[in-house]
Amino acid sequence: MTGQDWIEKDFYKVLGVPKDADQAAIKKAYRKLARELHPDHNPGDAKAEARFKEVGEAYAVLSDAEQRQQYDQVRAFAGGARFSAPGGGGGGFEDIFGGLFGGGAGPGAGGPGGTRVRYTQGGGGGFEDILGGMFGGGGFRAAPRKGADVGAATTLPFRQAAEGSTVALSIEGRIVNARIPAGVQDGQKIRLRGKGRPGEGGGEPGDLVVTVHVTPHPVFALDGKNLRITVPVTFPEAALGTQITVPTLDGGTVKLKVPAGTPSGRVLRARGKGVAGGDLLVTLQVAVPQKLDKDAKAAVEAFAAATEGADPRADLFAKAAE
Repeated sequence: MTGQDWIEKDFYKVLGVPKDADQAAIKKAYRKLARELHPDHNPGDAKAEARFKEVGEAYAVLSDAEQRQQYDQVRAFAGGARFSAPGGGGGGFEDIFGGLFGGGAGPGAGGPGGTRVRYTQGGGGGFEDILGGMFGGGGFRAAPRKGADVGAATTLPFRQAAEGSTVALSIEGRIVNARIPAGVQDGQKIRLRGKGRPGEGGGEPGDLVVTVHVTPHPVFALDGKNLRITVPVTFPEAALGTQITVPTLDGGTVKLKVPAGTPSGRVLRARGKGVAGGDLLVTLQVAVPQKLDKDAKAAVEAFAAATEGADPRADLFAKAAE
């Protein structure tokens, strides 16, 4: 944005706040207008979209203390500037720059002991250099400065987070398309280079930092590029061994062999069935029946009698004492 833009645009009027408004009032006004004018609430309304952009532009400047100070200075200077054609009366460029550089118009300007600022039509050293330096043209230029980073947040359904997605974010009056990579974790921050606020003096733009929230899935969980799922198996299946069918995220299935004597908690791996080449990690959980009928209870009692003497906790206390 140039100095000329700042001269022509009254950002306080755009947001509907007084010039001495504090940051809380500016933020409140911006949020109210942004909600009312957002394109989602005004589809096809070109005027609302233009106002939405104006409000974002105004807030970007007034919410930044340094930019706001510079804006106020430029507006104050421009508001008091009086320009006259060469050969006219007082109140021209000499008045403005005489005050800035210790001279001044009127009786002292150009007179004995007075300091007079010269305006030249030709080469360097004239007002073009001074104004150029103030408003981004030639002459004195500010050192390039990188634009500020901007933060945003978005919430994705689990499947979109796992497969990757492009989301449209409203950032300070503009729409930014952000590519979210496959396998993003809940709370992870994605940095998009050059999508933040514009730089100054030719500096590069800042970055957009997006915090991604992921809605949990009832079955699957992300672990990097791997997917995790817990699958129940019966005691006979775990003890004798079997083959089970497990669902995959893409809507298909995969068959896995459960070896005989598999304990609860063992993890089986289905290679390539995760995210972006990752694996599907299947945790087996031995299911314990909540109710047994007469025959089932008799069968369990018979099993207990057949395995009497086997103590799965035999070395527990010895290990605990180490």
